[in-house]
Amino acid sequence: MSTEPPEETTENAGPGTPDEAADTSEPAATPETSEASPGTVPDAPAEAEGTEAEGGQTAGAGQVSEAEAELLAQRAERERIERRKAERQGPIEAGGKLSGTAADLLAAVRAVESGEKPAPAVFEEARPAPRQPAPEPVRPAPPVTAGQAPADGVVVAVREVLAQGGAPEALAVQAAGVLGEGAAQALRADPWQLLRVAGVRPEQADGFARALLGGEAGPDDGRRERAVTGWLLEQAATAGHTALEMSALTTALARQGVPDPEEAVQAAISDGDVLVFQDPLPETGTPAPRRDDAGDDADGAEEERPVRVLVALERYAMAEESLADGLARLINSVFQQDGSDAQWERAAASAGGSTGELIRAVAGHGLVLHTGGEASLAEPAALLRAARGLGLRAWAAVHTPVGRTRFAALLEAVTAEGTDPGETNTGETNAGVTAAGDEKAEDPGVATVAGLLSGAEGPGRDADGALLLDLLVVLDAPLLDVETAALVTESLPDGSRLLLAGDPGVLWSVGPGRVFADLLAARVCPQIASRRPDPGPLGELVSGIGVGELNQVAAPGREVVIVPVRDPGEAVHRTVQLVIDSVPRAIGVPAEETQVITPGHGGAVGTRALNAALKERLNPGPGRFGGFDPGDRIVHSPARGRTVPGRVVKAGADGLHLSCAGEAVVVPQERVEQSVRHGWALTAHQAMGNRWPAVVVVLPGDAVQALSRPWVYTAFSRADRHLSVVHGVEQALPRAVAEVPAKPRTTRLPVLLAPQVPAAAG
Repeated sequence: MSTEPPEETTENAGPGTPDEAADTSEPAATPETSEASPGTVPDAPAEAEGTEAEGGQTAGAGQVSEAEAELLAQRAERERIERRKAERQGPIEAGGKLSGTAADLLAAVRAVESGEKPAPAVFEEARPAPRQPAPEPVRPAPPVTAGQAPADGVVVAVREVLAQGGAPEALAVQAAGVLGEGAAQALRADPWQLLRVAGVRPEQADGFARALLGGEAGPDDGRRERAVTGWLLEQAATAGHTALEMSALTTALARQGVPDPEEAVQAAISDGDVLVFQDPLPETGTPAPRRDDAGDDADGAEEERPVRVLVALERYAMAEESLADGLARLINSVFQQDGSDAQWERAAASAGGSTGELIRAVAGHGLVLHTGGEASLAEPAALLRAARGLGLRAWAAVHTPVGRTRFAALLEAVTAEGTDPGETNTGETNAGVTAAGDEKAEDPGVATVAGLLSGAEGPGRDADGALLLDLLVVLDAPLLDVETAALVTESLPDGSRLLLAGDPGVLWSVGPGRVFADLLAARVCPQIASRRPDPGPLGELVSGIGVGELNQVAAPGREVVIVPVRDPGEAVHRTVQLVIDSVPRAIGVPAEETQVITPGHGGAVGTRALNAALKERLNPGPGRFGGFDPGDRIVHSPARGRTVPGRVVKAGADGLHLSCAGEAVVVPQERVEQSVRHGWALTAHQAMGNRWPAVVVVLPGDAVQALSRPWVYTAFSRADRHLSVVHGVEQALPRAVAEVPAKPRTTRLPVLLAPQVPAAAG
């Protein structure tokens, strides 16, 4: 691989990083997630990968289109937009007039999206006092669902309460959306309910409560204990856990000033705020106690299997249990009449290789896992074609519009050629299924996961709400969190089949859980590993990373280029130079098709700094609408875990107009800061599910702690033709690839599946 940029120019020093006061305290590019080990709980809101961090769920069936939902969700704030029209002649500075506690609280909320450190604590611990009995928990009204907007009167009432407590009124819409119609009353009765708004920390909620309750607000207030317990579990979910060990939760509660953590957890369990489980620990291989002929233990007592005590929020616990039930239903299902064994075998024999193995596995099982890189996608494509040829209603679901377009093109190529492209071990064609496959050529059979679940895409649903299909192939399966995966399995009819396909080397989902990895480890269904490697120097490099080796590969066409840098300023300069000049000129990939990937949002070489530098060169402008101008490259995050690339079209009275994957989207002003970012530079999690002709991965020297094998694998594998690595971490990169695996997540899926599946599959 080359160690110089392609045809490097001798440009003068490039644009410097913007002077962002919020970043001055950050020593490094903030890691894009705050995943914690099973024994820890994050104390700060984890970065949500440029997505909304409110823990939004995938849209349910019957939802309006994404653009309409965005408008409906903010209709209550149109009056506020109208009042501020006059201010749009200059830059919009939402929250700029706040000070003191309100400014601190708003800064903490924005830390979720900006990567900033939370504002200093505002809770002043009261003098020791007798423990107060916990008041009856306040049960707010059910929150509004996606596509609904809080009523105007609800927002106004919440705004008044926030003002009385010194909190920024800008949180009114979020609080009303989370707490429901009784939001104002709930906040008055229990100010710590404000912790349910994404980004608010306990110390900010403490200040709000003290302003409303006066001397009644203290660290031993039962309302505070319940709210902090829920907040800690939400932070753990943001870091990927579906549950926490009891000891980890009580330790975290003690760090938050809760006087009696064990009693606080028990109170939360009694009130139904959280659920507790006792899951058996994995077998250690220790032989069971001997029994005498009468069946009694030889030593007089039967040894009990050790367990671990886990605590979880009901939302994630129920989703994981529902997922386990749905997967078990598929594994144990009896198929509908959908082609004879002989027909399936002919299709498998015609395909040959690992594609044939995949077809055979799907023919006989309700749940199958398929692993492989980008080239292996030809195998699910051939499976779909064969299944449709046998008369099955078969669809594929991907996570991004870009992935949908790419896989639809691959399906079209398979149908047109009549063979599995790239398969060289057989010269036979799928003549037996070509005719039937051609009948469906006009229907690509590919949808996004969100579109499939909402009904905006896909085959539709029957009267019982089940999807009208016999086979569903979900690509990029590692991106599935427990809630989305549960919705997918619940939507499948009895007797249908599910194939989960993906690359096990990439980062796990943004949301809680590690569904694909848990299923691979549980071995409850057939697993087919593709023998189709990604081609060329890039494929060789990424394959090595997947097994923990950072190899030097021959790159005669400059497919891989290493650009050494000494400091953050040079890293920014060389990145801009690569995108604007070197890669377009030497590789032939224009700047608009080159993607920059960096470990975090904050710091001197985070996404904010790099996007500012790239905007200055590629689309300079005043940023009159929340920092954006027409032509800006952006990513839109309509929900947590979903990131859609796009462009800014214009800004109007109704909000920011975007073009995302060919769809017109209007984001109201109040939603821009939460759901839209500049998109010339992304984190690896934001880039998942997408690929670009050229990728520039930036590894500044202060980002060492953010590096892991899955991060490097994910970032490097986003490139189709060319990869430049702006390298400032020296030996930390090969060490991360060789020694730093994915951070563990605490989940319950393997334990839940074990009793429901009769026998493990090979």
